[in-house]
Amino acid sequence: MFSRKFTKLLAIGATAIAIGGGAYGIVGATANTGSGTATTASSTSATSGQRVPGSGGSNARSGPAAGGSSGTVDSVSKSSFTISTSAGQKVTVKKAPSTKYHKGTSSSSASAIKKGVSVLVLGTTSGTTITASKVVVQPTAGGGSTTPSAAGVVPFQRGAQSTSKQVGQIPANYRQGSGTIVSGRAANKATEAALAAYPGGVVDRVVKLSNGEYEVHNIGVNWPHHVFVNQDFKVVGAN
Repeated sequence: MFSRKFTKLLAIGATAIAIGGGAYGIVGATANTGSGTATTASSTSATSGQRVPGSGGSNARSGPAAGGSSGTVDSVSKSSFTISTSAGQKVTVKKAPSTKYHKGTSSSSASAIKKGVSVLVLGTTSGTTITASKVVVQPTAGGGSTTPSAAGVVPFQRGAQSTSKQVGQIPANYRQGSGTIVSGRAANKATEAALAAYPGGVVDRVVKLSNGEYEVHNIGVNWPHHVFVNQDFKVVGAN
């Protein structure tokens, strides 16, 4: 009798340990996914295809990274301003004490940011919010004014399936989720090149691939999600 009870208690204890261990494994995996974005893009999260509410595109990373956007200023406040991209995406731009302002190639100030002007914004992107490191006021006509239709960009439409097409050259060994997330000058130059060729979205990360090229990840549009930029910061392909 005692032996049967002891055996039953052992079985219950083993089950509790197994369940507890499973729960710990789940929590540990979740914490890992959330903290691995500073240097390397996780292949698991990068293929998840999660959506940013109200913005379209995929949000593969779990934390802010270098990126940017371009568009027309809608409103301006002391601490931030908002822009609308050429594909209809709404973006909030936060000002910081370190934000640098340019008008064309000349240095400027925050006073240059007014409703109706066209701007290129570079900085740290989190969803559709950018903490600006650099804001460039662009000519109303000419540079930065390419329309989505001219560039082949497909604006985001809620409920619409993402367009599946490939243009130009895609790195032969490219696998979504591979590469290392970069920041600084390289990320800024790759972001500028991608937005000049395919305006309308929000760049939420730049990844350096094993062949030295860059994959610029685009949200807020149904196409393209990935823009490929070579070492000379020239756009070579998109999908």
